[in-house]
Amino acid sequence: MIEAKIKSVQCLSPAGLHRMAYKEWGAADNPRVLVCAHGVTRVSDDFDNLARALAGDYRVICPDIVGRGRSGWLRNPQLYRIPQYVSDMVTLLARVLANGERQSVAWFGTSMGGLIGLGLASLPDSPVERLILNDIGPTLAPEALQRIGDYIGQDLRFPTFEAAAKFIRDVSLSFGRHTEAEWHKLAADVLRQDKDGQWIRHYDMGLALPFRSATPESARADEATLWAAYDAVSCPTLLVRGADSDLLSRETAAVMAGRGPKARLVEIADCGHAPTFIHAEQIAIAQEFLLSK
Repeated sequence: MIEAKIKSVQCLSPAGLHRMAYKEWGAADNPRVLVCAHGVTRVSDDFDNLARALAGDYRVICPDIVGRGRSGWLRNPQLYRIPQYVSDMVTLLARVLANGERQSVAWFGTSMGGLIGLGLASLPDSPVERLILNDIGPTLAPEALQRIGDYIGQDLRFPTFEAAAKFIRDVSLSFGRHTEAEWHKLAADVLRQDKDGQWIRHYDMGLALPFRSATPESARADEATLWAAYDAVSCPTLLVRGADSDLLSRETAAVMAGRGPKARLVEIADCGHAPTFIHAEQIAIAQEFLLSK
């Protein structure tokens, strides 16, 4: 079985240096690079199945976004925002593309990871040549954002892995149908034991601070910025939407299909926010888009 190498890169924020870990799959000399970026409370391990399926075609890079998983935490939690994440990705790509030659970079981003890819792809001279946005867009339902913000900030501790895994499953039912083994992995990837033996989620609770400090005015400004970024994207773009998503509306997805890069829209039935791309039929959607001429 193909396995990943775990590496890290040092990044910079206004508050100092931090370490970002990433998983690397496939041949290190493959000029075709695919970056897979996860959602707000998830980790790089979410992409294990997708990465194995594509490692023969791409050098697949799956970072733990700062504050999550194997990566370090920011000294100033207010910096847990898209501009910082985009900056970190530029540093990561400078490491990955170290030979100085322009290489083909594709981006697969789930939820927050899609916004990071959107920000990077919108920049002049961006290396991103293909973009997959997994259940995310410039206009996001306020109720869903409130739900996610409340969930992020709950500093919960569980006496057993089973209790913690049940919680992860309960808050992740919108991912759609999965086997017991898949639910176990989805939980195990984001849980760890603290020094007292309690099971906790593997991220900095400070991630919730930017959500809590948001105002209606800042939300409108963020939305306008994201639409401007989307309109600046010129590479082929695939928009995947969970048919039951409460975050990305069907109306917003339709607008995205008609402006900016005019994303090709695919909806996945019996799934909300967000499709996990664990299953073969979902992986095939990404493969077809990424490998098409």
